[in-house]
Amino acid sequence: MAETRHFDLLVIGSGPGGYVGAIRAAQLGMSVGVIERDKLGGVCLNWGCIPTKALLHNAELYMEAIRHGAQWGFEIKDDGVRVNWEKVIGRSRGVTTQLNAGIGFLFKKNRITHIAGHAKIVAGKTAAGPCKVQVSTSSGDYYRGSGEGATSTVTADRILIATGAAPRDLPGCPKDGKTIISSYEAMNLAKRPDSMLIVGSGAIGMEFAYFYNAFGTKVTVVEMLDRILPVEDDDVSAAALKIFSAQGMQFRTGVTVKTVTKSAKGATATLADTKDPSKTETIDVDVVLTAIGVAGRFDGLFDLSLGIRIEKGHIWTDYRSKPEPTYSTSVAGIYAIGDVIGPPWLAHVASEEAVACVERMKGHHTLGVDYDAFPGCTYCNPQIASIGMTERDAKTKGLKYKVGKYPFRSHGKAIAVGATDGFVKLITSEPYGEILGAHIIGEDASELIAEMGLAKRLEATAEDIISTVHAHPTMHEALHEAALATEGRVIHG
Repeated sequence: MAETRHFDLLVIGSGPGGYVGAIRAAQLGMSVGVIERDKLGGVCLNWGCIPTKALLHNAELYMEAIRHGAQWGFEIKDDGVRVNWEKVIGRSRGVTTQLNAGIGFLFKKNRITHIAGHAKIVAGKTAAGPCKVQVSTSSGDYYRGSGEGATSTVTADRILIATGAAPRDLPGCPKDGKTIISSYEAMNLAKRPDSMLIVGSGAIGMEFAYFYNAFGTKVTVVEMLDRILPVEDDDVSAAALKIFSAQGMQFRTGVTVKTVTKSAKGATATLADTKDPSKTETIDVDVVLTAIGVAGRFDGLFDLSLGIRIEKGHIWTDYRSKPEPTYSTSVAGIYAIGDVIGPPWLAHVASEEAVACVERMKGHHTLGVDYDAFPGCTYCNPQIASIGMTERDAKTKGLKYKVGKYPFRSHGKAIAVGATDGFVKLITSEPYGEILGAHIIGEDASELIAEMGLAKRLEATAEDIISTVHAHPTMHEALHEAALATEGRVIHG
């Protein structure tokens, strides 16, 4: 039997929570091992955040050439712009390969041990000994790998679980990877489908809707609530519906998918009105993409004797019950961060949780994660980004507030680059003008939102934004104008 290895910290999962936590722990002098059953980087790097952005960039370039080329003075003749689908998908996969190698380099640089295999935690920390993990050869798909073959044992003073989340199946219609698919398969389809039904209009659903619609797939998006992008501000949801409908996408809001029947040609979906289920319609499509959310991924991770606490499909930790959480689970010596512990299911939140968790293990003071001030982004074109309260939230809380709204159609830089769809909307408190929320739909929204993140962190007011000089001409000037609008002082609107 192989000699048992021991670490100060053993991290399970190498996504943006796991690898960041591992590096920070190594910086603090801990001996660190990372167990990963698939490629380094987790879902975000391999099947999520990064490769989807590569695909979306391709879609943006294609849309510019096909729909706006003449406007820019580009003449596309003969058979126009042809798409090599294999290269579109291949470029995305190439990006992940490059980043895989980058994480491997960071592990070597920080003397972190990479252990390939499937982890099973068999013991937490007790007076009799450290945490214990069995590692075995992994098999299966990325989301549901299983342990087989040779097994070794690894021990650690502490374990940090960072295994992320996996897409939820549509009730009664589990994915088959061909006709009913998840985001995992959606970025690897060998052939572009002629038609696609996307169930769910959150960030994942909308990003794939934009991508496939751009390349000519007939896309229908189904949302059970009365608006698309339901977590966003109502004004953003309404604008997005108008903009993306004009691009050719079709939407069904206030409906659910009642049944999906597969056939040799694809699938037939029956949709039912949420208020009156007797009202139904059927849609025939080649592919159904399920984008209805995720659930924590910890299949096969625990020995049943551990009795670790699970709530609503996620691992319970103290992060919802303490002002300065340690991210400890119900089992001594075992911690968890990121998507596996529940919403908001964002890579950047997982990274910050990992740093806070590891630093608190070492007794360091850390400001931790401000769950009221994390940005959320959707990378369609135009992009959508937000932070803090929506106007709906402010009303629900009974707050006194003001709204400043500035449209990009009036904005010099937006006009120059042909990106006049959308607006910036700021919500500020009365009477002091503190930034309560910021909502952007438009060009570079995911970059612009960073200024508002800093503003919220520093408890800035609209006057602070107004008195900050913004370079001209830039998209950032729109934030300045929106701040002016909260005071009735907008210049260009």
